[in-house]
Amino acid sequence: MAVMETIVRLSEDTEPTVRAELMEQVPHLAMFLQENRPSFPTAFSKYLVPVVVRYLTDPNNQVRKTSQAALLVLLEQELIDRTDVEVKVCPVLLDLTAPESDDDYKIEAVAIICKMASILTSEITERLLLFRFCELCNDGKLFHVRKVCATNFGDICNTVGQEATEKYMIPRFYQLCSDNVWGIRKACAECFMAVSCSVSPEVRRTKLSPLFINLISDPSRWVRQAAFQSLGPFISTFANPSSAGLYIKEDGTLSIRQLDNSVADVSASSGDASEIQNQGTLQKATSLRNDELTSDGSLLQQDETSETQGNVQLNSNLGTYDSRMKIPPSDTSDSTVPALASSDRAATDQTADQSKCVTTNERLEVAIAKETGKINSTSLRVNVEHPVDMFNSFVYWRSPLPDISCDLELLQTVVKEEKREQNITSISGILSEGSTTNSDLEKVLESLQAHLDDPDVQAQVQVISAALRAARLDSVPEEELSADGENTDADQADASLFSPELASPTDTNCIKTEVSVGLDTAAEVTRPSTELLVECLESNENEQIMNLSSETHCHAESLEMERHDSLLFGDDQSKIQDVIPQQLLDQYLSMTDPSRAQTVDTEITKHCAYSLPGVALTLGRQNWHCLKTTYETLASDVQWKVRRTLAFSIHELAVILGDQLTAADLLPIFNGFLKDLDEVRIGVLKHLYDFLKLLHVDKRREYLYQLQEFMVTDNSRNWRFRYELAEQVILLLELYNPNDVHDYLRHIALSLCSDKVAEVRWISFKLVVEILRKFYASATDSLAVNFMNELTFRFCHCAKWTGRQAFAFICQAIVEEECMPVNQFVEHLLPSLLGLATDPVPNVRVLLAKALRHTLLEKPYFTEADNPHVEAVEEIVLILQSDRDRDVRYFASAELRINHANTASFIN
Repeated sequence: MAVMETIVRLSEDTEPTVRAELMEQVPHLAMFLQENRPSFPTAFSKYLVPVVVRYLTDPNNQVRKTSQAALLVLLEQELIDRTDVEVKVCPVLLDLTAPESDDDYKIEAVAIICKMASILTSEITERLLLFRFCELCNDGKLFHVRKVCATNFGDICNTVGQEATEKYMIPRFYQLCSDNVWGIRKACAECFMAVSCSVSPEVRRTKLSPLFINLISDPSRWVRQAAFQSLGPFISTFANPSSAGLYIKEDGTLSIRQLDNSVADVSASSGDASEIQNQGTLQKATSLRNDELTSDGSLLQQDETSETQGNVQLNSNLGTYDSRMKIPPSDTSDSTVPALASSDRAATDQTADQSKCVTTNERLEVAIAKETGKINSTSLRVNVEHPVDMFNSFVYWRSPLPDISCDLELLQTVVKEEKREQNITSISGILSEGSTTNSDLEKVLESLQAHLDDPDVQAQVQVISAALRAARLDSVPEEELSADGENTDADQADASLFSPELASPTDTNCIKTEVSVGLDTAAEVTRPSTELLVECLESNENEQIMNLSSETHCHAESLEMERHDSLLFGDDQSKIQDVIPQQLLDQYLSMTDPSRAQTVDTEITKHCAYSLPGVALTLGRQNWHCLKTTYETLASDVQWKVRRTLAFSIHELAVILGDQLTAADLLPIFNGFLKDLDEVRIGVLKHLYDFLKLLHVDKRREYLYQLQEFMVTDNSRNWRFRYELAEQVILLLELYNPNDVHDYLRHIALSLCSDKVAEVRWISFKLVVEILRKFYASATDSLAVNFMNELTFRFCHCAKWTGRQAFAFICQAIVEEECMPVNQFVEHLLPSLLGLATDPVPNVRVLLAKALRHTLLEKPYFTEADNPHVEAVEEIVLILQSDRDRDVRYFASAELRINHANTASFIN
């Protein structure tokens, strides 16, 4: 007790250095008192704890820092009783964090509270510290306090548990994420994963996800940078083992869990839209139904209902038309998004069958159907949680009136090719004439064959083809044509119903294509071609030609809508899933965008690659199509650090995807990594066994000859690369049959045994032992004998002494590991080993003495009195005991053998 009283007096010394030095010794004193607690039961609590608490408010900064560190050590080592924490420590910290407390003390006390929370129990933290922590999160005086709270927010959430986090912490987290200081928002982004792990899946999806999206779009670059770095870890918190089919064992490795038939493996072509929808990643497609369409153009009513992720009702005005459309859900079968275009085609074909003439209402219906397809396509990506209540050009219909002013200006400024100008001019001339010959039209068609890849030329070919079919009708007898002459006026009157303002965009484009060089107005040229088309379409006698033209028109309409759907969806169609919020996945996929490196972080692709296995585990193999393109982009990134990151994790990704997707999508990338830089290849090499064991046997054998390529490195001094190769080949032995081991892996082992670096040679000796073990375990003694003969030839009779020394090492390892029958060793290796007794190099004889005296003679086989080989071995040992080299005599001495058990630990 006298010592404790002396410590108390020293704690009151006026010199800060003395107090700081004393505080550094407190943890050691506490450990001593804890070990001798029966002798000093209350010494620590009575004398040292008050000193530590008092120093938390010491005026000297160094003393305070030392006491804070000592307090945390005491808490971590559990040297302070729970009663002392509640009665003596926590009240002082609460006083230091009070609103009227000194600013410096408050900042330091907040840091201690945050660190203590991860050490103390959840009950103490929630009862004593939680509410004060929530108050400090709203501290409006010092942003340093709020920043400390934001930095340690995740630790507090993990300590207090899910219920307290959702009730008290999440509202404070919202406030910190919208703080005016960007450093606080950055700290929130960094701890987002820890907070997400402490809440329920519903809160994670509905509350934290929108909050994280705001941080990703933060005005501060540093906040965005931290948010993107935490995006992958945050997505991984959505993982559900029951849906992903995988779980993490206690040792941290991934394991496959058998799923029911509802969650089956996806084939290599899982990126197709049909398979995507079979997995439930797309909602049921919708079909279009026309309820009522009046022919006078005064009222058009249609109802639309879209069942993608919610009901969307659209009411808009189209000129003087009040329009409503209704889209009922499909009955039972799931269809892909392009089905929208097919449904529009079906609706157009049905309209064409009902009426042979293209009326104003039908053209209006086609325009509405096209516009509805755009709306339906867009509605597939509407999020239920965030309804689109802002202006959207797809929601409000536009009048289908074509505006040709801009196109005319464009056509006047664009300089066409010389040959094409002549063709267009000749076509316009031909179309403007009343009559043409079949040969003229055929020549024009032949001249346009070379330009069929141009959409404008394709439209011209359609017009000329219709004209050619009309010209061929001249061969029909006049009596058959005159019978319909009475209907000409009526047909022309019906044709007058065609209003240029209500023409479909496709027809308008076809007409505008014909308007070319040397034409003043569009009407002067389009009128002859339009009349020619009207004559073809309205001729009742040429019903077959009219149907063909209608089909061509409808096909052009459907192609345009399909092209629009493909542009609208494109890759987005293959990125749809329902595991995580779609916005999070979209932001993650955008991390490979080159613009992100300029506006966010130059190493953003590395962060994307680092977290990709976690994201893939969360989405599951059924949603691999969402990440496939991103993974391929990262695998071809110009930065070797990005490719290195993928190389180190490709084996984990193979476990997640399964053998089919691995063979289809990962093997090409794996092959590319094998030919990459050594910094990338080492990632593949470290987990070569883990990756190859997931492949099919046939695929696995293809990589046998490529293993030899690992022997060649960019830098010959990179011996760790060869060391890793030896370790992996040892593991690969179980994946291949003895013949493959003899034909391929044997050469690698022999090359590594003669490596320049000793560490590589020693691990390769173990590889030789395992090869022999495999040969004898599989009853392929002939392969083992051939291998031992090669070892003897290459090493025992080697011109370099290091080779002969390696042979002695190999023999010693074979005897120690007992990888083969002793009689086989005595027959094939022992004679060559004993022949090294006359080697001129002492280092070889030293190792021989070690192998014989301390390994071989210790085995029961060589202790038998009637063993004929024991005499030969002992004779060689006697020769080595009289060797001229002192070290050889030392290791061959019998005295060392007797005391070997006592001196082995000392020598090691």
